[in-house]
Amino acid sequence: MAKNELITMTAEEGRRYKIIADLSAKRIDGTEAAKKLRLSVRQTKRLKAAVKKKGLKGVIHGNRGRNSHNKTDKKILKKAKKYLKESYADFNPLLAKEKLAELNDIELSKETVRQLMIGEKLWKAKKKGETKKHFWRERKDNFGEMEQFDGSYHNWFEGRNEAEIGSEQCLLLSVDDATGKATGAKFEYNEGIKPVFGFWKEYFLANGKPLAIYLDKFSTYKVNHKNAVDNKDLMTQFERAMKQLDVRVIHAHSPQAKGRVEKMNGTLQRRLVKELRLAGINTIGEANEFLNKTFIPKFNKQFAVIPKKENDLHQKPGEENLDKILSVQSERKVNNDYTVRFKSKYYQLAEVQPTTVLKKNSVTMEEHLNGEIKIALRGHYLNWFLLPEKPKKEIGVKLVALTRTKPAAWTPPADHPWRKQFLFKKQPAMAGQ
Repeated sequence: MAKNELITMTAEEGRRYKIIADLSAKRIDGTEAAKKLRLSVRQTKRLKAAVKKKGLKGVIHGNRGRNSHNKTDKKILKKAKKYLKESYADFNPLLAKEKLAELNDIELSKETVRQLMIGEKLWKAKKKGETKKHFWRERKDNFGEMEQFDGSYHNWFEGRNEAEIGSEQCLLLSVDDATGKATGAKFEYNEGIKPVFGFWKEYFLANGKPLAIYLDKFSTYKVNHKNAVDNKDLMTQFERAMKQLDVRVIHAHSPQAKGRVEKMNGTLQRRLVKELRLAGINTIGEANEFLNKTFIPKFNKQFAVIPKKENDLHQKPGEENLDKILSVQSERKVNNDYTVRFKSKYYQLAEVQPTTVLKKNSVTMEEHLNGEIKIALRGHYLNWFLLPEKPKKEIGVKLVALTRTKPAAWTPPADHPWRKQFLFKKQPAMAGQ
């Protein structure tokens, strides 16, 4: 070591040097020194030999002051900064790293990107202890054992095309509990009963029926958002339909209870919004195509986990009529003139029906997803036609019932009691003549 050479040491290196000095002076043995250094006995012997040979320099890492062989070229870093500021200023470091590699052919580590973003004031470093602790419920064992479902209202298109699609749209999302995989995703204008039924019809046809669906008890299934429509009876309709399909409905008493879908909604609000922007997508139709063909497959590949067991517990729909079950159903009474009033319209029942229809019968009005209206009674669909306007006055039609055959014209015979009562009334007048 040259005379008057200045050697800079860290506190940890100073501590190590003192332990090795104690070992060399035989104030401690090798085993005790190894424990204090948190090294193996062999590594401790090597460190002692290095100090004996080099003195203080023996405890200093040999790479100090040297340029790393893996140091990134300054030109690449400059180019990365340019893209970060121009295209990814509001991205988080992980997503920015992915997009630099995917779209700009710049491969950097997440930490390098994070440091670049901090340096450019695009990202604020979190303080220690700032990260929230999450207590997760244990996952189900099998795929299809339980689906978590939610609707997330958000400004998904960042105000683009607002005149046509509004300022906020609803993303309907289902997440498999065992795998964390997004099993269904669809943009709608709201979380009404028809969009929800449409979502699950597509799900059942694609995947089959899960054993259970886990959803909010007090969230978007009640009217609590400006875009929500016809939600008044949504839970009643949904539970009725799922019971007919033998799918269990489980209510979460708080958003945290179904944390996987809530967490994914948060992730998508950070990621999907930016992906839609980069792809230049401004309509719900384009967004749904992008979701199912591009975004969700890539997202699942990156974030889904392997379930504990390999079983798929989905069941394919059997003999169930999905169109009938997944329709909005309401009860109505048959009027005395064999009309049925429904949503300010009047439906006239035809004289010939597949089953007997009596006045005051209760019928089920079915609003199908394709807009078709059907009137059901005892497992049969009734024949009807829409009246152009409200009947002037409800008339008591003489027909006792509507049946399978058209009622024939009937004339009572001459000796029928109905005729005799008129003959009896005329006799006094004849006698007085």
